[in-house]
Amino acid sequence: MAVPMPSKRRSLVVQTSMDAYTPPDTSSGSEDEGSVQGDSQGTPTSSQGSINMEHWISQAIHGSTTSTTSSSSTQSGGSGAAHRLADVMAQTHIENHSAPPDVTTYTSEHSIQVERPQGSTARVAPKYGNAELMETGDGVPVSSRVSAKIQQLVNTLKRPKRPPLREFFVDDFEELLEVQQPDPNQPKPEGAQMLAMRGEQLGVVTNWPPSLEAALQRWGTISPKAPCLTTMDTNGKPLYILTYGKLWTRSMKVAYNILHKLGTKQEPMVRPGDRVTLVFPNNDPAAFMVAFYGCLLAEVVPVPIEVPLTRKDAGSQQIGFLLGSCGVTVALTSDACHKGLPKSPTGEIPQFKGWPKLLWFVTESKHLSKPPRDWFPHIKDANNDTAYIEYKTCKDGSVLGVTVTRIALLTHCQALTQACGYTEAETIVNVLDFKKDVGLWHGILTSVMNMMHVISIPYSLMKVNPLSWIQKVCQYKAKVACVKSRDMHWALVAHRDQRDINLSSLRMLIVADGANPWSISSCDAFLNVFQSKGLRQEVICPCASSPEALTVAIRRPTDDSNQPPGRGVLSMHGLTYGVIRVDSEEKLSVLTVQDVGLVMPGAIMCSVKPDGIPQLCKTDEIGELCVCAIATGTSYYGLSGMTKNTFEVFPMTSSGGPITEYPFIRTGLLGFIGPGGLVFVIGKMDGLMVVSGRRHNADDIVATALAVEPMKFVYRGRIAVFSVSVLHDERIVIVAEQRPDSTEEDSFQWMSRVLQAIDSIHQVGVYCLALVPANTLPKTPLGGIHLSETKQLFLEGSLHPCNVLMCPHTCVTNLPKPRQKQPEIGPASVMVGNLVSGKRIAQASGRDLGQIEDNDQARKFLFLSEVLQWRAQTTPDHVLYTLLNCRGTIANSLTCVQLHKRAEKIAVMLMERGHLQDGDHVALVYPPGIDLIAAFYGCLYAGCVPITVRPPHPQNIATTLPTVKMIVEVSRSACLMTTQLICKLLRSREAAAAVDVRTWPPVLDTDDLPKKRPAQIYKPSNPDTLAYLDFSVSTTGMLAGVKMSHAATSAFCRSIKLQCELYPSREVAICLDPYCGLGFVLWCLCSVYSGHQSILIPPSELETNPALWLLAVSQYKVRDTFCSYSVMELCTKGLGSQTESLKARGLDLSRVRTCVVVAEERPRIALTQSFSKLFKDLGLHPRAVSTSLGCRVNLAICLQPHRLGKLAEQGTSGPDPTTVYVDMRALRHDRVRLVERGSPHSLPLMESGKILPGVRIIIANPETKGPLGDSHLGEIWVHSTHNASGYFTIYGDESLQSDHFNSRLSFGDTQTIWARTGYLGFLRRTELTDANGERHDALYVVGALDEAMELRGMRYHPIDIETSVIRAHKSITECAVFTWTNLLVVVVELDGSEQEALDLVPLVTNVVLEEHYLIVGVVVVVDIGVIPINSRGEKQRMHLRDGFLADQLDPIYVAYNM
Repeated sequence: MAVPMPSKRRSLVVQTSMDAYTPPDTSSGSEDEGSVQGDSQGTPTSSQGSINMEHWISQAIHGSTTSTTSSSSTQSGGSGAAHRLADVMAQTHIENHSAPPDVTTYTSEHSIQVERPQGSTARVAPKYGNAELMETGDGVPVSSRVSAKIQQLVNTLKRPKRPPLREFFVDDFEELLEVQQPDPNQPKPEGAQMLAMRGEQLGVVTNWPPSLEAALQRWGTISPKAPCLTTMDTNGKPLYILTYGKLWTRSMKVAYNILHKLGTKQEPMVRPGDRVTLVFPNNDPAAFMVAFYGCLLAEVVPVPIEVPLTRKDAGSQQIGFLLGSCGVTVALTSDACHKGLPKSPTGEIPQFKGWPKLLWFVTESKHLSKPPRDWFPHIKDANNDTAYIEYKTCKDGSVLGVTVTRIALLTHCQALTQACGYTEAETIVNVLDFKKDVGLWHGILTSVMNMMHVISIPYSLMKVNPLSWIQKVCQYKAKVACVKSRDMHWALVAHRDQRDINLSSLRMLIVADGANPWSISSCDAFLNVFQSKGLRQEVICPCASSPEALTVAIRRPTDDSNQPPGRGVLSMHGLTYGVIRVDSEEKLSVLTVQDVGLVMPGAIMCSVKPDGIPQLCKTDEIGELCVCAIATGTSYYGLSGMTKNTFEVFPMTSSGGPITEYPFIRTGLLGFIGPGGLVFVIGKMDGLMVVSGRRHNADDIVATALAVEPMKFVYRGRIAVFSVSVLHDERIVIVAEQRPDSTEEDSFQWMSRVLQAIDSIHQVGVYCLALVPANTLPKTPLGGIHLSETKQLFLEGSLHPCNVLMCPHTCVTNLPKPRQKQPEIGPASVMVGNLVSGKRIAQASGRDLGQIEDNDQARKFLFLSEVLQWRAQTTPDHVLYTLLNCRGTIANSLTCVQLHKRAEKIAVMLMERGHLQDGDHVALVYPPGIDLIAAFYGCLYAGCVPITVRPPHPQNIATTLPTVKMIVEVSRSACLMTTQLICKLLRSREAAAAVDVRTWPPVLDTDDLPKKRPAQIYKPSNPDTLAYLDFSVSTTGMLAGVKMSHAATSAFCRSIKLQCELYPSREVAICLDPYCGLGFVLWCLCSVYSGHQSILIPPSELETNPALWLLAVSQYKVRDTFCSYSVMELCTKGLGSQTESLKARGLDLSRVRTCVVVAEERPRIALTQSFSKLFKDLGLHPRAVSTSLGCRVNLAICLQPHRLGKLAEQGTSGPDPTTVYVDMRALRHDRVRLVERGSPHSLPLMESGKILPGVRIIIANPETKGPLGDSHLGEIWVHSTHNASGYFTIYGDESLQSDHFNSRLSFGDTQTIWARTGYLGFLRRTELTDANGERHDALYVVGALDEAMELRGMRYHPIDIETSVIRAHKSITECAVFTWTNLLVVVVELDGSEQEALDLVPLVTNVVLEEHYLIVGVVVVVDIGVIPINSRGEKQRMHLRDGFLADQLDPIYVAYNM
């Protein structure tokens, strides 16, 4: 539906009032609504009501607000109008992303109207003047553009919220797709208006029968021995001769049995007028003919269809829908066909997918009872009853039934007889499908009217012997043959000097697909070769036909060989604009077309513009051919709306009047009427592809592809061309079947040549060219390609191509312009900006540590080592740590005193065996467990600085050991402590192959410890000295160590204790890696500080037992638990189907108050939601799951969800208060725009947890370092007593150090020292209140600055593109993206067979174009597990990039998009 609304609203101030009106768009709506066909001048269809211009403008000028329309249809009540109004509003809000203009100075009382083209009565007339003040979603007043009623309606439609008032800067994220501007030099039609063409009079011959049944009766009784039909076997021998006598008696028998032997006497199954389907194979025309005429005699309506070979035949479901809508309950079929249908074990014929329940009725004579002597069919003159229904497959694969009346059937036979000059007893060879189209009209119907003899050649015989039809013409001295250009082409390929061929008997060779632009080459080549065998040029008669209009035109056979056939050499370029320009044959970019003869006898033909109102074309313009005649179809069965559009068209002259009072029928053929009344067809409406405003014909593109050395690499008849809609334009896709013997290299050569040929001849880019293995494209029953099914397979990713070439770079030309960065904004204007918006500066803080009064005993100690000694004295037997093994039993536990004593022994060992001084660095290489904790406190007791390091993986030493070595070297560790097992591993042969083992520092094995205590325990002189180093590899592959002082460590523990309310009586379950960040702090430090018991679950144990963590949480009745995303994912994927059995084992999560995911990234909302949903049945509270945020400069900024105070005016229907939806397009421009859930381009963001006590946060512009306002995107800066005190690196890069850890704002509060987190995010004040009554400030993380990709001037976060890609196909399990020389590289893991790999390439390219306006440069398909993921479950995109560049990924397929 087209709403005349500008897509970017300009401020009305600049325009005069008249310019603000857009006239209504009168393009037709969807086919069901009927196109705009009349003008309001009282033509037969003016109820469709298009609006004439002057009326509309005058109405607009008078500012009328009433809803008027020139349509004569009235709507029922107001609800209809409201619905349509909703439609209109929905459209305008999707189309219009710009902020509303400032209209405060514009007060005139004009109204603007939104016009729906289809005579809808809904109009919106918003007043622009005294606009009320309204609030958008985030509480910013805007002057509303519409009345409150409509605003309410918009809100109920859940459309995106109106953005706030324009900021002081230009909102530059209006990513408007480029609209193709028409070429000023494009050719335009210049001829006069065409005149309708009349065919010759249909001459009535005296002995013509009054109906087709009457003709059958006549020949069957007066010349019963005359041959009617000869069928062939696959060797080309005559199989059977059906005489007119037999056809007559058998048809009578079938008619009698249909009417009297189905159902009961009282309740017959089939009555006259009912539809029955005819299911006959292509090699049995005799049985079909008998059944067809039996139906005509019984006055039931035959619906001939193809034999369904399997339950899943291409298009068979749609055929089923047609049968259902025709109310078919009986299928007539032959014995052999019945036996060949698929059967169930009980011998029943299964119901095919989408088909109605059918009674199968075999029409062989031996199965039928004889009609009584007094029974006789009722033979009437032809009337308007339906004679038969011919099925037609549309472009989209749906199947329609075209009804043909008895009078149309008879008239058509008469017109064909006259046009072709048929006479009695002529012989005709038919190679075409006899069930529909030209084969049915000539070979079954017209032949009987004239008592002709048909020699029927089945498709199976043509496959074995392509010359068979030519041999039969010679053998029977046939006068006429009906073929397709394919049959001529095959005969050429096979003929190789057949000596005895003589075609001089032929007076007419009907070429059924003569309307196809490339049939001309077959005709010419055939004539060339067979002219010497007696074939005359004037014998070749191309014809044009369509299911709706039957035969549209046919070339008449003449005896005059001097009159050459009509030829047109047309410029391809002109044709794409619908204009006829004659060109010269020498050029490549021309289309040579042959005429298809004259209009049929008794018909009128004209051509109308293909879209919009059916207006007559000019003489040099291409249009859709329309025919007015008796001999045509009359409707699509059961579809009145579509019938009106096709069968009841009234062509208009330029003055607006119809040319006749009789309706015309659209033939679906594009063409023109040339000189001398010759009809030329240049393509089909169905094959039309409109790319950037130019029209291309699928058949022409096929012809060009075939002209590029066709026979070598691909099969001639097996090329499909269609268009798919990507990013608001049609894109051309070519799919061809590749010959099995052609190599990858050859194919690519061919593909690139095809692309060049199409580009130079048609001046259009091909979006995708795919080659599939031979014989894999879905076929139509006669062996052609099923186009819509092929397109469907392409779009759903199940085509399985073996070669793909995508060219989005060359053919996607409507991307938005790349973003130009605005000049830097000075501090003053930012400040002003914040004030103008009425926004507060974005800052937030946790509770103030100093003001919290609690009985925290540990506060009086400055150092953690002192806290441990104090606990060992006061509560020696209190258990601090419990370690579980993979069976869920306790593997080990530590009390306060046990930990203290082990730490003392380790301290002695460090001093005596390691000879370490205080301040030396010690690397702790332990598996997750108790040893690690003891070693850590041992280091503190000895005055050494510990560094926890993940041990190398025994199965993967080559990649994991170098990281260990690197951390040990970078941290300048003086010694390395570990277990005996890892000691051996470090000295193993595999280790020696991976690293230089001679350069390790001394290795101490803590499995056997000295028995004595240290003389004294080390006490640091100053709380600001180094407590430990925290090393971690970031997702961008950077190894960064940060320094944690004793003061920061204690403050950190206190902050967590207060936030999580931890006391010695509490138990906390921890399923995290204990090597860095918050995971290490929770595993090693918090229990000692707060005294609570930590139940430790190593995440690696979950690989053998995914339920371990949740069973432990349930068993120990834990209220608080911590995990990582990888743990959560393991549970979601591994336990998804086991919730019932876990429930039976007594798993109960109802006591869990908080389940915190420890992360350093944007919260993964989809994962946390599916986890919550999955375990809801096991008692998990939906609000229990929350996330934390940490980074290198501050290991935990947010943690723990809110204990919500009162929900401030949150209705019950309100969404979870911690999730917002932002516009992804705005985000690319570093803007935050809140929208409603489900609106287009919306992205859900979940709050990252509550800010920890003692932490202050501000959002700053990463470039200017100025503070930003509430809900503005910027870098998150943090100030806290537990900030790390700096990076620890060998190089000591001071500038980086001061920038990341000691930054100050450029204005405002310039005193505070902040640390930069490197994450983009925003703060948003919510309606919720905290426990202390303050409004709650939520922190939302968007992504890491160093992960983000700059493309086309915009900032993209990899995760957003990856999310889109993973949704694109069911076989994509994981995805990672990165950039490489300004190209976007997408790596996808394939869970499926390798033949699916190439299906992913177009789908990935499409989805990234549609959702992100980006062109993918390279698509890499790899096996599962290739994308590296770190212990926190984060993708290591830079490692992946290095692997890609070093060619180490061993990909299944790499596609380089051109």
